[in-house]
Amino acid sequence: MPRTMRSGAIALVLAAALPLAGCGAEFEPYLTGPLAAAEGVKEPGPRVAVCYNALWTSKARVAELAQQGCAADRIAKPIETDWHVQTCPLLVPARANFVCAPKKA
Repeated sequence: MPRTMRSGAIALVLAAALPLAGCGAEFEPYLTGPLAAAEGVKEPGPRVAVCYNALWTSKARVAELAQQGCAADRIAKPIETDWHVQTCPLLVPARANFVCAPKKA
């Protein structure tokens, strides 16, 4: 392969990889902004959400993070998972939404 073709191929690979770098280099799940409650929602209370990758993050880890986002006197109850790259980056594309419900006595 001529040098100019090799340089062009390298440049093309780098150009293709560059957008992925901005999509989030982290694989670890993290707390993020939750899905807004719809009008007339049945689950009142504060909400938290976790961005994660369903391929390598356990549901237990996602629930643990959600619980950390709730107050001590509340329990994180899952309500919905959505997949919007505008909300969570490409490498952790799932957003698990939770409502922080009061703990029962």
